[in-house]
Amino acid sequence: MASPVLSVGGCRLGGPEPLFILGPCVIESEDFVWRMARQLKEICVGVGAQFVFKASYDKANRTSVKSFRGLDPREGCRILAEIGRDLGVPVTTDIHSPEEAAIAADFIDILQIPAFLCRQTDLIHAAAKTGRVVNVKKGQFLAPWDVRNIAEKLLAFGNERFFFTERGATFGYNNLVADMRSLYWIREAGYHIVFDATHSVQRPGGGGDKTSGDGVLAPVLARAAAAAGCDGVFIETHEDPSQALSDGPNQVPLAQLPALLKQLKQIHALVS
Repeated sequence: MASPVLSVGGCRLGGPEPLFILGPCVIESEDFVWRMARQLKEICVGVGAQFVFKASYDKANRTSVKSFRGLDPREGCRILAEIGRDLGVPVTTDIHSPEEAAIAADFIDILQIPAFLCRQTDLIHAAAKTGRVVNVKKGQFLAPWDVRNIAEKLLAFGNERFFFTERGATFGYNNLVADMRSLYWIREAGYHIVFDATHSVQRPGGGGDKTSGDGVLAPVLARAAAAAGCDGVFIETHEDPSQALSDGPNQVPLAQLPALLKQLKQIHALVS
């Protein structure tokens, strides 16, 4: 079932070109996130890809109390908004509470609901009423058809500008599996669907006091998702994933990104 094209900040989700959501897991520092954003803009211009820049200001669901969290919400959103204005790209970040939704709405183009919070009605309500585009990460505990209940909440709260992101399903302990059928079923239900290639290769809690993962498989799953049919691909990337302060084992090295984006664009063109 075709959905109307969703436009945000000059980008189009559901049109003839895939939309890429790209960036590091977290704002490690202001200098770092600006450097990443500029490099991503250069890469995407070079390969002719439309992209949204992403970075979390705060990682609220880290495995350990010792893990790096990030910045104050307002400060993080300010930095992202300045990046968006300077580079001319939409920006997105996670929100974790109705209070953060209100803060982010002043700065951010796409409000992202984390997978663990996708059924939090108050958070969905707060995000919907901002009028911003809302991206809901499908929880690891939900079946693809369960997103209809989330969509009905968003619509009931007056927001028709939303999409979903598939990021794997819990498969036993410390493991996720990506079911490509999910992309088809969610699209058939009439919703825009993006595939998260990097969170789908996580091993939650697999490192004991931290999450581990199989980052080498992220490009494989991204290509499979493009072939299965999706509106876009979400990829976390880092200059040196081994030094990342959050989710390093899952992130795609920045140097590998140009070739991967070219492949994904070619696959998308073949199946769309």
